[in-house]
Amino acid sequence: MLWQPLSDSFAVTREHLHQLAYFALSPARHSVEGRMGLRPTPGGFGTPEFGGRIARVEGALVVHEDGGNVATQPISTVRAAAAFFGNTYEEVWFEDFKDPLAPIDPDLPIEVDDEDSRLVGAWFEMGFAVFDLLRERSTAGDDASAAQIWPEHFDAAMETGSADAGERASYGFSPGDDEHTDPYIYVAAWGEIDRSNPYWNDAAFNGSSMSYDALAGSQDPAGEALAFFEKGYQILHSDI
Repeated sequence: MLWQPLSDSFAVTREHLHQLAYFALSPARHSVEGRMGLRPTPGGFGTPEFGGRIARVEGALVVHEDGGNVATQPISTVRAAAAFFGNTYEEVWFEDFKDPLAPIDPDLPIEVDDEDSRLVGAWFEMGFAVFDLLRERSTAGDDASAAQIWPEHFDAAMETGSADAGERASYGFSPGDDEHTDPYIYVAAWGEIDRSNPYWNDAAFNGSSMSYDALAGSQDPAGEALAFFEKGYQILHSDI
């Protein structure tokens, strides 16, 4: 699915998938485990197993796995998706988000294109594969985190590096946001950065980014993404 030109419907699909992640999938897991992180799943993204269940999006379907039973339903509204996963829709289901997602009308029919949705899933899947390689290169002192798809920002990310030494950063794969129309990868430093270094090229946040198109033009997109992350890691660790 990756590296095909993005469709005109991609941005709307991404925004509506974000609504599903935040108001339907993550709350289903959180209500059982008190945890909210998501991950790539076949054809899209969803929860890990929780209480014998998995809640996920596959293309233009919501999928609920419960024991040996697998139920599917076409995506229609956010409220319907929440109910499909056994929850009542709530605008506020976790009080401590720093950046809660603004809800749309939960009864408004939403538009999720099957191919666009699968591309988002493939983007997250590549991200998790690159994070595994980055984690292998991290040291014990880096305290590298597990990778998650975070519902409030709807991006796949991990953190590594010592915060006390000013080396910690978030390394992520985003399918796009208000400041970036298309998917991009990023390094977001937790501490101060030297903007005179051309590596730190993104004015929207404290860090650097590389676009989907730039990766698509590489012969080895995953290797290019890893090299981008490693350069940020090296700059933060060497203070250059």
